[in-house]
Amino acid sequence: MTVNKEKKTFKKHIFLLWVLFFAGIFFGVIFFFGVSKALLGEMPTFEQLENPNSFLATEVISEDGKILGKYYKQNRSNVRFDELPQNIKDALVATEDSRFEKHSGIDLRALARAVFFLGGKGGASTISQQLAKNLFRTRNYKKTAIGKISNTISSKLQEWVIAVQLEKRYTKEEIFTMYLNTVEFSDNAFGIKSAARTYFNKLPIDLNTEESAVLVGMLKAPWKYNPRVHNEKSKERRDVVLFQMNNYGYLSNEIKDSLQALDLIIDFQKGSHTEGLAPYFRENLRLELKRWAKNNPKPDGTLWDIYGDGLKIYTTINYTMQEHAEAAVEEHLSKMQALFFKKWKGRNPWKEFEEEPWKKHAKVWTKLQNDAKKTFISRGVKEKNVEKYMITKKKMRVWSWDGMVDTTMSPIDSIMYYRMFLQTGFMAVDQHTGTIKAWVGGINYSHFQYDHVNINTKRQVGSTFKPFIYTLAIKEKGYSPCFKIPNEQVTFEKGDPIWPIPEAWTAKNAGGEYGSKHSLADENGMMTIKNGLKGSVNVIAAYLMHELNPTLVLDFVKKLGITSNIPPVPSIALGTPDISLTELVGAYTTFSNNGYQSKPFFITRIEDNHGNLITSFEPEQTEALDKHTAYIMTQLLRNVVDKPGGTARRIRFKYDLPMSLEIAGKTGTTQNNSDGWFMGYTPDLLAGTWVGCEDRYVHFRRTANGQGASTALPIWAKFMKKVYSDTTLNYNIKSRFSKPPGEIAVTFDCSDANIIGDTHDDPSDESDGDWE
Repeated sequence: MTVNKEKKTFKKHIFLLWVLFFAGIFFGVIFFFGVSKALLGEMPTFEQLENPNSFLATEVISEDGKILGKYYKQNRSNVRFDELPQNIKDALVATEDSRFEKHSGIDLRALARAVFFLGGKGGASTISQQLAKNLFRTRNYKKTAIGKISNTISSKLQEWVIAVQLEKRYTKEEIFTMYLNTVEFSDNAFGIKSAARTYFNKLPIDLNTEESAVLVGMLKAPWKYNPRVHNEKSKERRDVVLFQMNNYGYLSNEIKDSLQALDLIIDFQKGSHTEGLAPYFRENLRLELKRWAKNNPKPDGTLWDIYGDGLKIYTTINYTMQEHAEAAVEEHLSKMQALFFKKWKGRNPWKEFEEEPWKKHAKVWTKLQNDAKKTFISRGVKEKNVEKYMITKKKMRVWSWDGMVDTTMSPIDSIMYYRMFLQTGFMAVDQHTGTIKAWVGGINYSHFQYDHVNINTKRQVGSTFKPFIYTLAIKEKGYSPCFKIPNEQVTFEKGDPIWPIPEAWTAKNAGGEYGSKHSLADENGMMTIKNGLKGSVNVIAAYLMHELNPTLVLDFVKKLGITSNIPPVPSIALGTPDISLTELVGAYTTFSNNGYQSKPFFITRIEDNHGNLITSFEPEQTEALDKHTAYIMTQLLRNVVDKPGGTARRIRFKYDLPMSLEIAGKTGTTQNNSDGWFMGYTPDLLAGTWVGCEDRYVHFRRTANGQGASTALPIWAKFMKKVYSDTTLNYNIKSRFSKPPGEIAVTFDCSDANIIGDTHDDPSDESDGDWE
């Protein structure tokens, strides 16, 4: 009886155990089913699991495939599995999830170890679980201690469920890659690609073993192990990762020891919209992309988010040429600025400007002070204290070409200091397509954000406008390069039916040299068109303007792509119109592109974050001039550079650009040297440069320093020399301007014109001749 009773009791216990076992499984399944149905909180939908969302930075890509910059809410860019080096794969698995290939989202062995040892032998969170946490933000701790514990438990259960679902839908490679694309580092770097760029200035595939170990080590505590601010702690953590790689057989003892002995060296690249290459261009592009996104919605009607959709913007900017352009600007203007400060030392250009007769009514110094007062008041300075505040000296840091400088000056002095910097605009294009290769909108975007290349930024263009007048005279009047014109003042009379102007206007030469006194005139005081353009002689341009109809001139420049408002007055022959650098560059493409005007553009295509084409852009060209006249103008503009007496002659003798490189160009200088210009082109490339201060009345006092040949031309020359010396760019120094088919029915040899002064080659005497 006793034995039977014991057997029955035993069977009953066994039965209960089986019931509890299956009940546990049943309730476990029900519980996890409930978790998956958001019993403990919101869970991702099927669509979200299939298309996990994270903010992706839009990448701006150069013509040669390099990243110019990004637009982002989070500085994140994705990589593919094949773009990851083996060392980072090994480091991550060894440190975070050694059984990654063996589990299905939950590592039961690691979980049991963590529970048994209370976490003392390592955590149990798998890469799949960490991915779930990164993608769907499962952790949202409550403020109370109990709330934190309960939330941690529920979040962990959610991560288990999501991890298993992710394992069902994605391969191990995809999970591994998604995880590295979603992890957050310090310094606003999200994802391994951004981190590699931020800390080592590399693509992930180029990371060496110790660099990969640094980044994997940061995952435990990104700020604590940030190599920029906590270098020693980061190195210690790196060495732990290397130890783990050795422990799991990924590194030999010898390699581990040698890598641990290395110092931790980074190449930090700050992720900022204002830092890096081509910041002015990138800001202009950003504004253009916002307009594009507004007018080109997605197929579902929603708008593209340039800060989070991970678009890829392929631009025409050449990374190497942009570097050369920015270097040319710095090399020249850093020296020119020192000269500028020297010339104005102890003087106030705003006060002196008020005394100039031609601007006697402009109270510019008073206006400067009033503008400063308004600025300071808007920043919180009380109106009754603002005047004292403006003149009280205090310690501050100011920008200079040599870096930030500690100094003591008053707020009004700091405003004057910054507004006395020479600014620039520089653009280089392929004139045959209009693709913009380089764009420099100013000298330092962090301190001077006004873009002098932007089409809305306009300045007087000086003698760079004169070639348009010469072109029309040759095309419409049939004048040849050797056609002679009296070197005398030209007056446009009041009441002239062709030029209806309110009062008479007389054009004069800048140097006051008329008749045979000018070095480019003959003994009878006559000057050829060829020499008039070469020496930028005012009265020759004015004579040609007098022969033309204003409507004809304005219609022609519109064909060249100049949309700025230009008044129908005779003084435009000397360059009085305000025109943007972008417009002027576009207009000059006509001369070297067989009469076709190429509209400058800077985007070739836009793709989504999967590489699917959204839209593409093609060159726009307009036939604005016949081929033969365009060729004649190019030959005349070559004389400006190549021949003695040409205002751009210093390109050859000072900047050593060889005669084997064909160059055509035109200098420009406006009244009082407020604006300096140079427009020049080779058979391959066209570039335009402007130099001046923000305020037109702050300028060089002497033309020798302030003319376009001194301020703007050197940037162009330095850029071109760098470009043609750079063998990676493949520009041929022996390329030639193309001659159109058929006979050119003009002569360029004016040797029989009896020119008596065409041997002038003294750079100190060269002048653009734009203004009296």
